[in-house]
Amino acid sequence: MANVDLSPRNVERLGAESVIWLTTVSASASPAPTPVWFLWRREHFIIFSQPNTGKLKHIAANPRVSLNLNSDPTGGDVAVFNGHARIDPDGPTDDEWSEYSAKYADGIPSIGLTPSGFRDSYSVLLRITPERLRSW
Repeated sequence: MANVDLSPRNVERLGAESVIWLTTVSASASPAPTPVWFLWRREHFIIFSQPNTGKLKHIAANPRVSLNLNSDPTGGDVAVFNGHARIDPDGPTDDEWSEYSAKYADGIPSIGLTPSGFRDSYSVLLRITPERLRSW
């Protein structure tokens, strides 16, 4: 992680929050924000995606992305990460999958899937390395 210094509050949020906004850039140069589940791994984010999505097409053309945590109701507690995304064809390690599936143990069934069904459906692993953080 280049130049990203996490405050204790940011570390807490990355472990506790379940949704982060992934913003990619479309072919028409428009920002394309999408709420996604994520796992923070101390140096990069892990995000699973279904194949053939717009976000994957955008990343293939331009790997520069941003990730935003929700602010508080008055616009404070902001955390915006800028970085590079890449598709990891090797997929998650066993530890990463175990940690991810534990984090979303309630979320995965809420979308009508089992953990193995989720992994089959969301079979593309993105690794996003942050290079810059703006927070207040």
